[in-house]
Amino acid sequence: MLIILLLAIFNIYLTSFLIILILYLISCEFYLLLSRILSKKKIYLYFTFLISIIYTSYFSLIIYQIFLSNNGDQKIILYFLITICIFTDTGGYFFGKIFKGKKITKISPNKTYSGMIGSYIASISGVIIIFNDFFNFKEMILIIIMVSSISQLGDLFISFLKRKAKIKDTGKLLPGHGGLLDRLDGIIFAIPFGLIIIN
Repeated sequence: MLIILLLAIFNIYLTSFLIILILYLISCEFYLLLSRILSKKKIYLYFTFLISIIYTSYFSLIIYQIFLSNNGDQKIILYFLITICIFTDTGGYFFGKIFKGKKITKISPNKTYSGMIGSYIASISGVIIIFNDFFNFKEMILIIIMVSSISQLGDLFISFLKRKAKIKDTGKLLPGHGGLLDRLDGIIFAIPFGLIIIN
């Protein structure tokens, strides 16, 4: 994600292509995930996949328009939202590993209350340091909490689907990390939501 953001500074068209490619691969992983769950209900499988294609196309269009626009504020907002998701994911991982504690749900056995609290602490503290000069402090705190929550719920939703499908990873594209959907599950839900509430 950081590489894509850096590329955006130098070549917007390459960046847009990479984002569309990533979203296409995510859609493929999502379809394979659904096909394991809805193997006997083809009509539901095709309908759900159609909805996911529409969603990812909408997501691609939003990102593409932001990158091509001359509106610097929109780009800052996009980076702001991505940063929230990155700190949420990182904070949840490290706090969960260090403090462990009670599990939140059986859906994802690696999700703990300490990890959830760590997600909020990391996203609030990290994002405030980076974006303090761009947003109203109280509004920023509220947005961070909301976007971080959606990011965590997106993560849990994909974990729920993986549990239903009886698989550990959505793909094998990233050695040691699973598929792209495994890495970006929170982001694909949180960014559109964040753009809507900010705008």
